[in-house]
Amino acid sequence: MKVAVIGAGIGGLTAALGLATAGYDVQVFEKAATPGGKMRKLMAGGEPVDAGPTVFTMRWVFDKIFSDAGTSLERELNLTPLNCLARHAWTGDKHLDLFASIDETVDAIGAFSGAKDAQGYRDFCERSRKVYETLEQPFIRSTQPTPVQLSLSRGISGLGDMWALSPFSTLWSALGQHFQDQRLRQLFGRYATYCGSSPYQCPATLMLVAHVEQQGVWTVDGGMHQVAKVFKTLAETKGARFHFDADVTEIETANSRVSGLKLANGERFAADAIVFNGDAQALATGLLGRAVAKTVPRIKPSARSLSAVTWTMNSKTSGFPLMRHNVFFSSDYKSEFDDIEQRRRLPENPTIYICAQDRTDHNANAALDRERLLILVNAPALGDERAFTEPEIAACEAKTFAHLRHCGLEIAASDTVTLTTPREFNQLFPATGGALYGQASHGWTASFARPAGQTKIPGLYLAGGSVHPGPGVPMAALSGWLAAAALMADQTSGSRLRRVVMPGGTSTA
Repeated sequence: MKVAVIGAGIGGLTAALGLATAGYDVQVFEKAATPGGKMRKLMAGGEPVDAGPTVFTMRWVFDKIFSDAGTSLERELNLTPLNCLARHAWTGDKHLDLFASIDETVDAIGAFSGAKDAQGYRDFCERSRKVYETLEQPFIRSTQPTPVQLSLSRGISGLGDMWALSPFSTLWSALGQHFQDQRLRQLFGRYATYCGSSPYQCPATLMLVAHVEQQGVWTVDGGMHQVAKVFKTLAETKGARFHFDADVTEIETANSRVSGLKLANGERFAADAIVFNGDAQALATGLLGRAVAKTVPRIKPSARSLSAVTWTMNSKTSGFPLMRHNVFFSSDYKSEFDDIEQRRRLPENPTIYICAQDRTDHNANAALDRERLLILVNAPALGDERAFTEPEIAACEAKTFAHLRHCGLEIAASDTVTLTTPREFNQLFPATGGALYGQASHGWTASFARPAGQTKIPGLYLAGGSVHPGPGVPMAALSGWLAAAALMADQTSGSRLRRVVMPGGTSTA
């Protein structure tokens, strides 16, 4: 059976690896020159810089994927656990570190905000653990469940757990139950941006990110792009074939099912099944042809997740002691999201994320000749509507680096800076406007609104961060695993009604 995978992001790579391992004839078509999708790298000062995802979590996902392929995570990737998960600053005179150890973080918060907030953090950790454990099997590991199915999966005895998820509360309001210090609400509210959303609109269930991080955050030797390279190489050893610089312009159908694809150069490839690893809106807006345009619903631009403005560079830093992951918070968090969501402009007072990719737990105070940096501020996803003007970008850059100086961080000027705006992100990932996480997770039903891996067109499956179970490297990898499993289940049963679940989970019809 011939299977075409469109897109070599982590979702497509996972699907290709799983299907090739199972003996399918797999060909992967990627419009870029290298694998990885959003897990991309850029060169700065002659060295590669991760310019997309920078955090490796949920290693159980990759343990399972590699095990299914007859190998192991330890054999394929060299990971180093981080003790300090992230360093957070508001001004230059004080910062707060979060640690893998809850007890260490409790002590840090106690010194930062006092005993009451330290106990509030313990309570928050227990609450986030319960949220994660309630959702992992029936939601994260499964094909897209409905709210009713999710409730039924827990049984009568589990209804209390479902109510404890606080599905109708926002993350911001839930955090107010644990923390008096507004800086801590900012810190933990930032978990909403991990899926491109606002803490003032997303459900409290996103506090589960705290538990995910407490299960481990790792660095990857060679950077996150190394993950994509390893997946590609392993898929090739299983027989998958890769075509780069191959821009797919149409998914073709015949007799009401997929039949193949067409490239921008006019070439056609026949396929019995297709896994589309691109943003689902590329289908909805007709970029892959009219035959598949109604596969998923089209969303309004206002429903998109966050985009970003990023700078990648290789520069000398001084002053503030950078860790691997650093966040410099704005003084007015609410206005930042109002600027992005209501005024549709770059934030006047941005929060800044810096991944210092040459830093570990052991060299926070080291003076490096230069270091590789990814600097990111959130932005509205309107890259398909207009480009920000040079004065707008210049103002954003000035405010960003002024705030870093206010926090004590000096970054030397560099002639190897690469700027990426929502316009460039939209060019990389068409039909998104530059949104990096698919649809925003606003409202309690948002997580159920993402397209499922299996579509109503026989032979067409979806993977990637815009589909269930959501954005982020491990979630997108799970989507590829689920898409491949659904494809294989359909071929085995010959039925459109089947059960698919990541092992350890609860199956849903």
